Amino acid sequence: MRDPFPIAPPPVLVRLTKPYADALGLSTLPLHIHEVLFALCLYTFVCTVVSPYLSKKFYPERYAALNHRTKVSWDVHVVSFVQSCIICSLSLYIILFDEDRKSWRGADRWQERVWGYSGATGLCQSFALGYFTWDLIMCTWRVDIFGWGMLAHAVSAVSVFALGYRPFCYFWAPVFLLYELSSPFLNIHWFCDKVGLTGSTTQAVNGALLTGSFFGCRIVWGMYNSYNTFHDLYTAYAAGHSHAPAWASDKNMRTAVSGDLGIYYDAGRQERAFMGQQYLPPWLPIIYLASNLVLNALNVWWFFKMIQTIRKRFDPPFGTKGVGSDLMHYEPGSREKKLADDKAAAALAKGRASLAGSADREGFEVQRGVYADGRKSVEVTGSSSKGSVRSRRKA
Repeated sequence: MRDPFPIAPPPVLVRLTKPYADALGLSTLPLHIHEVLFALCLYTFVCTVVSPYLSKKFYPERYAALNHRTKVSWDVHVVSFVQSCIICSLSLYIILFDEDRKSWRGADRWQERVWGYSGATGLCQSFALGYFTWDLIMCTWRVDIFGWGMLAHAVSAVSVFALGYRPFCYFWAPVFLLYELSSPFLNIHWFCDKVGLTGSTTQAVNGALLTGSFFGCRIVWGMYNSYNTFHDLYTAYAAGHSHAPAWASDKNMRTAVSGDLGIYYDAGRQERAFMGQQYLPPWLPIIYLASNLVLNALNVWWFFKMIQTIRKRFDPPFGTKGVGSDLMHYEPGSREKKLADDKAAAALAKGRASLAGSADREGFEVQRGVYADGRKSVEVTGSSSKGSVRSRRKA
């Protein structure tokens, strides 16, 4: 299928990109670099302009009360929601309606699945690379917020989708991008906590959809297709494609059609346009498979962490709210949280002041408690010659 993106590759940008693409062996990148840059700019615009504008319009008080750290996370979650909707729509459209790609599904078409090229799949891969490049920048810049696990995910994703421009495993790009089917529910769950819907029916229903979609598309679908990808690469390796042909050192053979705009416009030439050199250097499947294993391992770990996090929002027996170490899990920063803290601090100061003037205050103890729902309390206990004292103030 021809690339459906409405903007054709600018010839100037193609010429500027071609030397770098040839040096890196990314032969189809010049035909899609404008889409990568468009996606990168789009997600940056959503983060810096669209998200703050809509958030201030629909949740003015809550968004204004967020601290800087949480505001960054809020805007990033908005971008993730937008990206997942775009990329899943593109992936499903290609899987369901690209007839050329459908013909590659046969057991004997592993060569097309490994080295074949499709303009529509190139568009899908470009929007994914644009997002993961943006994500890598954000995770590197604010690793203190997103953590090393997210940074590892971003590095692996950029590596996998950049290598696809050789072209390499174009067939599998929209397949693995369906991992993102669970992302809208993940982002909705996060927003429920921030807009006062923690533990609500809305969050419960969304939590069920989140765990079901995450397990289905990232664990079951992801691992099944990882096995199929590994099988195709092993087949190519076993067929002797790990040995470079005699003419592989001639760069003209590898780059002859790189940046050829005729291929972009002629869907009939696309499938085998870059299959002249069916060479699989050992480092290529190693990097690809290692990145894939990292992503799968992170998905399994995140799945169990996600279940734990969701259960913290709800009461037993299905939830763990108020049990053990899960007493407090709300992120500070809201205006209501600040008022509660101020009220508790004032009560604590008043309790201490009332004891300061007592000559027999020895043996009294002032404690500050925390309830499961986030409320604060001040408790004074002890005894004296005048009798026992036990009082409690709720904040």
